[in-house]
Amino acid sequence: MSTRELRQIVNGDQVSDGAGVQLKRVIGSPQLNMLDPFLMFDAFGSDRPQEYLAGFPPHPHRGFETVTYMLAGKMRHEDSAGNQGVIETGGVQWMTAGRGIIHSEMPEQEQGLLAGFQLWVNLPAAEKMSEPRYQERTAEEIPVESHDNGIRIKVVAGQTDKGTKGVIDNPYVNPLYLHVALPEETGFEQHVAEGDNSFIYVIEGQITIGDKQRPLKAGQLGVLEQGEVVRLSTETGSEFLLVSGQPLKEPVARGGPFVMNTREQVEQAFADYREGRLA
Repeated sequence: MSTRELRQIVNGDQVSDGAGVQLKRVIGSPQLNMLDPFLMFDAFGSDRPQEYLAGFPPHPHRGFETVTYMLAGKMRHEDSAGNQGVIETGGVQWMTAGRGIIHSEMPEQEQGLLAGFQLWVNLPAAEKMSEPRYQERTAEEIPVESHDNGIRIKVVAGQTDKGTKGVIDNPYVNPLYLHVALPEETGFEQHVAEGDNSFIYVIEGQITIGDKQRPLKAGQLGVLEQGEVVRLSTETGSEFLLVSGQPLKEPVARGGPFVMNTREQVEQAFADYREGRLA
């Protein structure tokens, strides 16, 4: 069974987004523009309020999905459809923007650590103008698979080799989204769908990937080659995300908060936003 080796290491760039939130952009950076169907991947984490308090005031989206997964802290979201809530430590929000929505994400805290990730997942052309929807799950609602050797796998989306199923439904790219914690001197193996594009982001520690035993350390994203199974190990204990999805193989036209298939569609999205027709 073929092993997915490490194809590319991406360190990402420190950027400021929203109203001044400091974060690291890994996918969507000059090093890795996109990894179909993944358009952007940001990692944020700070215990300095001045680096996150300004948050992400109201802004529009059309044509893709945003996935916010919190490691620490709380973020309040509100949108133009009247939805609102708080994403807390360990929770996830998978928002399908579809034809359009205007939403905000603001810290629900004035001090302490705020940390997590945001992933943008493309929608197929046939779904870009669908009705917006949310899938929001608390930490308690997300299954955790525990192994006798101490391995813990939090299953946000997809299914583990032992059959634990995630809480997110996405029939477009059939994603796998795992948060894995490995004790020292342990290994990990997970099958992935043939043809998927897959990446690993190391949260803590260091791992070695594949038969070639290439290292990947905390704060780095590793793009994986094609293959049937992801195999890795750690000596010191590590945490990482494993994310995989079926590429859409469609044209991509981007314009800030809009991701469509043609430039004309992006220009239409801007016009709809200006004239109040977006949401």
